[in-house]
Amino acid sequence: MGPEVPTGRYKHPSSFEALDNGDFYMAYYGGEGEYAWETAVYGSRRVKGEDTWSAPVPIARNPMQSMGNPVIWQAPSGHVWLFFVVRFEDTWSSSRIMAKVSTDRCHTWSDALPITFQAGTMVRSRPIVTQDGSWLLPIYHETGKDTEKTGADTASLFMQLEAGSRLWRASNKVYSRLGNLQPAVVGLGGDRYLAFCRRGGDYEPGDDGYVIRTESNDGGRTWSQGVETTFPNPNAAVELIRLANGHLLFVYNHSMNERSPLRAALSIDGGVHFPIKRDIASGEGSYAYPTALQTPDGLIHVMFTSDDRTTIRLATFDESYLTEAP
Repeated sequence: MGPEVPTGRYKHPSSFEALDNGDFYMAYYGGEGEYAWETAVYGSRRVKGEDTWSAPVPIARNPMQSMGNPVIWQAPSGHVWLFFVVRFEDTWSSSRIMAKVSTDRCHTWSDALPITFQAGTMVRSRPIVTQDGSWLLPIYHETGKDTEKTGADTASLFMQLEAGSRLWRASNKVYSRLGNLQPAVVGLGGDRYLAFCRRGGDYEPGDDGYVIRTESNDGGRTWSQGVETTFPNPNAAVELIRLANGHLLFVYNHSMNERSPLRAALSIDGGVHFPIKRDIASGEGSYAYPTALQTPDGLIHVMFTSDDRTTIRLATFDESYLTEAP
């Protein structure tokens, strides 16, 4: 989906879900640029067995605020949640998280409801269901009013909705040396959870930016302080999912300065090591903001943006693409 789609040249970032009827549903925010006031969240469907996506339609917008960062997720009940960000002022540090719910697989949506009230709270990755049936939604708190860098106290955290409750509760904030944001979370078994986060700071060239790691041993209620991994990070989003066989798939930009290449790394020991790596997209340009999922047939799907944030791409492969020699 590229510049030919008339929702504004900007299409970024995207999120998608494999619905229980076999359809894919995608959401992104579109407009004339990241900080344009007329941005809205758009939705598009790829019906099971088809190759083309439907014409995008607006699913979250209003005439007074800018919309951003949609996240699509189908809950165990079958209801589909759309989490998104509403920006009230010029920078993301004025944002709050809202949500809509669909009971008919994204054909219609409820009114918007607030998830957070603190200025600067944002969402990027899908929630997961914990061992006790709670929902764990990774979010972050972005500080600072500079569009080219985030404050050093920018921090990841997690909202938890206990089974049967209607109240989202926040965990502690995860701090790190440069700040961190946009966590992606997986379960490791029992009450153990792991999240990888984008590093904060600016976008200047350098050799000192790494993906941040944090862990929880109590079901996601509290989290360790962020520690730097050996994965480079150019201040760009990352993705982490658990595959059906228990392996962990980590997707990130293997560079400290460029959003290329977009690389997939595989762990077979619960996130201790990621020795298996292969590029999904590389070369000149930017391949960024990955969202990944695995469908029941075992295929892995990674959606990302390219071409100066004007094009949304989808890569599909199975695990052998990573484990076998090219």
